[in-house]
Amino acid sequence: MLITTALITAFVVASVAILILWSNPARLVNRVVFSCSLHLSLWLLCLHAAVESPTNGLFWLRLTCAVSASIPFHFWLVKECIAHASAPWTRGALKGALVWIIVSVALTVLPFTDYFIPSHSTAQQRLVGWGYAGFYFSVQALYGFLLIDSFRAMRGLQGGRRLELQVWLVGGCMMTTLVLGLMALNAVTHDRNLVRNLQPLVVLIFYAGTVLAITTNRIFNARQVMIVCAEKAILVVITAMVAYLFDISLLPLLPSPLDFLATTALTLWFALTLNSWLNRFFQFYPQSTSARQAAFAAAGREAQIDKLELAFLAILRGWGQTDHAIVLSGEQGNYQGGSIELSSDSSEAQIMRQIRWATPERLARERPTPERVALAKFLTDCGLGVLVISEGPTLNALIGVGVAASRRPFTYPQVQQLIELAAIIENALERASLSAKAQHAEQLATVGLLGASLAHEIRNPLVSIKTFVQLLPDHYQDQAFRDKFFKLIGDEVTRIDRLTEQLLDLASPRVYTAKLLELHPVILTGLDLVAAKAGGKNIELRQDLKASPDLAYADPAAVKQVLLNLCFNAIQAVETQFGDRWLLVATRKTADGLEMSVSDSGPGIATEIRPRLFQPFQSTKSSGFGLGLAICRDILGNLNAVITVDQPVPGQGATFRVIFPCQPS
Repeated sequence: MLITTALITAFVVASVAILILWSNPARLVNRVVFSCSLHLSLWLLCLHAAVESPTNGLFWLRLTCAVSASIPFHFWLVKECIAHASAPWTRGALKGALVWIIVSVALTVLPFTDYFIPSHSTAQQRLVGWGYAGFYFSVQALYGFLLIDSFRAMRGLQGGRRLELQVWLVGGCMMTTLVLGLMALNAVTHDRNLVRNLQPLVVLIFYAGTVLAITTNRIFNARQVMIVCAEKAILVVITAMVAYLFDISLLPLLPSPLDFLATTALTLWFALTLNSWLNRFFQFYPQSTSARQAAFAAAGREAQIDKLELAFLAILRGWGQTDHAIVLSGEQGNYQGGSIELSSDSSEAQIMRQIRWATPERLARERPTPERVALAKFLTDCGLGVLVISEGPTLNALIGVGVAASRRPFTYPQVQQLIELAAIIENALERASLSAKAQHAEQLATVGLLGASLAHEIRNPLVSIKTFVQLLPDHYQDQAFRDKFFKLIGDEVTRIDRLTEQLLDLASPRVYTAKLLELHPVILTGLDLVAAKAGGKNIELRQDLKASPDLAYADPAAVKQVLLNLCFNAIQAVETQFGDRWLLVATRKTADGLEMSVSDSGPGIATEIRPRLFQPFQSTKSSGFGLGLAICRDILGNLNAVITVDQPVPGQGATFRVIFPCQPS
């Protein structure tokens, strides 16, 4: 037996029928479309036998026409199930079915009479009777009546059922009209290929696509399908003509291989250009393009999650032409957005991770499961017409859009558009979430750094108090020492009190205010504190205050704090040294301002630590936090002052230089 186009198409249609019934056997439309598909598959098998049978071709031709006579009735049954899904078998429908049955039986019997094809008709001398033309026009009239009846039924429909009926009409009626046209053309031309190849091919293209469109989870708009088909047909025809012109133009100029390559390249370029122009001409999905552009603009404009969600909700409402949309986002826990919260372990979330998108129409078509029933209820409770999920590395998002104002369901191309929008939204929310986490971590680090720096500052006056307390028993009889001791103790306790207040309010760190002041008195006050500690370590404190005048713009507390940090660091560096141990504080005028320098006779700064010397937690000492120089840099930065360290010189200690501005900033 030869494998023909009709035989292959019959197998494909039967397979589609089984898939349709398996997808949701409880749905009446699926069961009726299943039987209609088998009916059409039977017609194709009879057509195969009629074309390929060497001896009984006339019998199989009669049987083929008889089987096709009741196909319009089967189409009408599908129409009734779509138009009256809740109650398809009303009294009026039963009366209509009786009329359809009578007409179908009459047309089924007609091909077996001599009025259709006389018994003495042969392959060499083909004869047809008046019944052949009557059969043709009657079947065509049935399809015309079916078309009119379907348009009448569409007036009372909306949503998915209206689209299903539109697609069924476009696919079914176009298919049958072409099949009957080829049948009439065959009677005139006697070209067997019209029946053998083209009729099954028409059925394969139109019927299978139409049936899948109205019975699977995807919903298509008939007008949209026709526009896309027209656009692709125009693209193919014009591109083929241009390719032919390129080929005949280049063939005399180039060798055959080069002609092929040049023609192919030019044709591909032309096809891409033409496709882009046709898309603009037919205006495919202009609303989707605008929504994507708006989503990208919002993602680049906003950085806070709350503001991003508000912007995306407005975009989704505009895209879906509805007044309701939701954006639920979450990581490993719950999906949250607005007043809606959905657990990631819920049935709704689990089924969404499997099917990726859902509409009420899709859930009604597919085989019902507890998870799908729960998801359908969630869509109904939230008033959603479509819901999609987008999963990222660290964040997942559920994007839902309410039922459109037109009450039309969301078609599959629209679902694809929403999936693209959801990917943009999820990516933007994930980036904003990571940014918020980084900012929070930075805030925590700043709070920790501030707390540690304040603790470091509190240690300095405590060390001074401790030093004077240790010296007090030996110098108690010295009135000058006692007066100096009591004054310093009061000043340092006041300083600790101020620092403690800052520690209690970490969110409002101390702000230094620059003003014009004499720098030397402030330095001398600080050196009184340094002298006690340096003397206890047998370190010589030297002064060389040569700046004249010593006027600079600074804050007295800041100058004192920086001086103490630098001097105490120098003392700690020198105290482990042998030989001459000293600490020098000097001032001088420079072109950039007034310079205060702190030098020591210690080991100096190691080369490897210099690049990160002023970063927090960088220390060469066995104790301490490594915050002193970072604190100095931050304090001086607020005063438009600069701190630097001299290049290391072998055998010499370190020298830090602070330049205060002499002009207001």
